[in-house]
Amino acid sequence: MKPIPGSRPAEVQELARAQDRLSFIYLERCQIHRESNAITSTSDKGVVHIPAAMIGALLLGPGTNITHQAMMLLADSGATAVWVGEHGVRYYAHGRPLARRTRLLELQAAACVNRDERLKVARRMYELRFPDESVATATLKQLRGREGTRVRQAYRDAAEDHGVTWDKRSYKPTEFEASDPVNQALTAATSCLYGVTHAVIVALGLVPGLGFVHTGQDRSFVYDVADLYKTEIAVPIAFEMAAQAGDDLPGETRRAMRDEIHARRLLTRCVRDIHTVLAASGDPDDGYGWDILELWDESGESILAGRSWGDEPDW
Repeated sequence: MKPIPGSRPAEVQELARAQDRLSFIYLERCQIHRESNAITSTSDKGVVHIPAAMIGALLLGPGTNITHQAMMLLADSGATAVWVGEHGVRYYAHGRPLARRTRLLELQAAACVNRDERLKVARRMYELRFPDESVATATLKQLRGREGTRVRQAYRDAAEDHGVTWDKRSYKPTEFEASDPVNQALTAATSCLYGVTHAVIVALGLVPGLGFVHTGQDRSFVYDVADLYKTEIAVPIAFEMAAQAGDDLPGETRRAMRDEIHARRLLTRCVRDIHTVLAASGDPDDGYGWDILELWDESGESILAGRSWGDEPDW
């Protein structure tokens, strides 16, 4: 048999652990190929070599062109690719998730279908947003009321800080131009948050549609996670951009969000916060695991697959 051309795929035990990798690498306006076991990024600035086994997730921004060989290498190296807008402020599509283990996914699914656990997750989300309030015994109705009060106050504070006239949040999805400038900026800013959180969620192997506060839509969990940062990041930037009244308000808002997201390292923070709200134990960077397949057992314990569990049928 002829040998398979090219470098051999790395064995699982040869790959860097998730916690030893660069979580996210963002590339834009370049040609992406492979050279041996490295990803190459070629642009007018030259060629950069990136060890594929040290990548957690590769975010492919505008102007990227990636080859089949590069995608094969990412798959062999246990990395994922996510197609995004500038600096991750849009989510378009993704390859195989970074997570190989389903620990987070199982936590998400189990909590989503259990009323008490779902309420606990919702409370943890509100605790992250409003750390100065105790919500240990609050109902969802009470949480929604508190959130509404806080968010309305955040709008008023931002309007006062930037000297912007503010009435109320008003947005029609099919009539973007019909909104006033500050509402247009708010829509652009929150869209950026949705893109970033969507990219992180799929990279972690979670289901975007299994939300806890939001429900019934294919991005329910995206809205849940994005809300963690809305009053902190999106609202102030939207009002600041509206106050400047530039010629391209939506574009200027997206670029301002891009820079703020990068400065705050929101991708990394989002990973940590998702682990917190799902009550995932251990290091957030130590949950991706290796390709170890197990069998479910009704006792609640998992057992190893790939072996014979009995010489004679048990019936």
